[in-house]
Amino acid sequence: MTTAIETKVQAKKLAQDLLDFIDASPSPWHAVNSVEQRLLAQGFIALPETNTWQLKSGGSYFVTRGGASIIAFTLGSQSLTESGFRMIGAHTDSPGLRLKPHAAFGSDGLVRIGVEVYGGPILATFTDRDLSVAGRVNVRTSSGFETRLVKFDDSIMRLPNLAIHMNREVNDKGLKLNKQTELPLIFGETEADIEAEKQFLGHIAKALNIKSDDILTFELNVFDTQKGSFWGAEQEFITDSQLDNLASCHAAVTALIAIKNPDSTVVCALFDHEEVGSESATGASGSFLSDVINRITSKLTLNEEEKLRTLAQSFFISADMAHAYHPNYPSAYEPCHHALVNKGPVIKTNANQRYSTSADTAARFITLCEKAEVPYQQYAHRTDLGCGSTIGPIIASNLGVASVDVGSPMWAMHSIRESAGVLDHSYMIAVMKAMFKS
Repeated sequence: MTTAIETKVQAKKLAQDLLDFIDASPSPWHAVNSVEQRLLAQGFIALPETNTWQLKSGGSYFVTRGGASIIAFTLGSQSLTESGFRMIGAHTDSPGLRLKPHAAFGSDGLVRIGVEVYGGPILATFTDRDLSVAGRVNVRTSSGFETRLVKFDDSIMRLPNLAIHMNREVNDKGLKLNKQTELPLIFGETEADIEAEKQFLGHIAKALNIKSDDILTFELNVFDTQKGSFWGAEQEFITDSQLDNLASCHAAVTALIAIKNPDSTVVCALFDHEEVGSESATGASGSFLSDVINRITSKLTLNEEEKLRTLAQSFFISADMAHAYHPNYPSAYEPCHHALVNKGPVIKTNANQRYSTSADTAARFITLCEKAEVPYQQYAHRTDLGCGSTIGPIIASNLGVASVDVGSPMWAMHSIRESAGVLDHSYMIAVMKAMFKS
């Protein structure tokens, strides 16, 4: 029988692996690359969308789209019409700052970097942090172009705060930043303002060992170079950027890899662009998951009715982080729905279908938690506050599958530095394993 101490030791190992995963994945493209490396190490086979697929019973595969979305699956021993798909979905993107196409400009002897706000970050948390950039760069080649990942480990940018002497009301009214004029980051010094973009592109080119003129386009986001860590009297909490939602991605992939020879066909689908509405070819509103399902059912020679029977047998878990109760702000929460850190996965419910949970799917998830011997919690947002949404309702409506929205509780969601519980991550992995085994 596993002791409480052994459980905590194992939970801490999983939490450290999560922090390592996040620190290696400062952009959605890096996150997918990190997932690919883990899958390849476990014998999963890459399936390019442009190729004809060859699938074998019991085989494990993955397919990527756009570099920032990935779907991995293992074919089960039971027929699809009998067992359906067991699917977990999450998203690879996080709210923050993205660089504009012509990002660098000169001003007052400084090189500044123009950014756009991506999703809904807490902008004030980006000030006075050790910032850098990561993402993908399209590089000219003799045959056209190729995409390369780039990541600067050192802090190369900063958003210094305005001194309190010029902003006397900051502690009373909060820090408010104009998105156009007050968000440009300081990158370095320059003697000639017109050389600013050349200076910035040269920095990227040097990292990639190419010429600046060979840079065609890029997609880069800002990230905090401070690595994830444990904190608390017993080191029972973790902090890092992008816990929302790379923690769910890590949990889903960890559970998928752990399941060998499943009865049901198990699927892990990680999408880009959730933070901005999912309306893209790589987002959950796109055709990616349905395309993969269609190709699997086609290769297994299912006709249209058999495919519909399969979907009717399927179950989808939408995994996205949940709001943990913050004792300093009790009025922000719905009474009787306080999700506590380190107290287990949170089942999220909204009457207006911002979450996909129904009484039936919640009950199904509760039985999985009981099977995995992990605690669970239920959450509803205050009625007079706007409620966020997830990929759950999108997938449920697109595929017509039973779906539940769940997540690990966390503090400071959408901050550049978020916090969560060590035990909760291991709880989530355990119940995901139970689902894949069901």
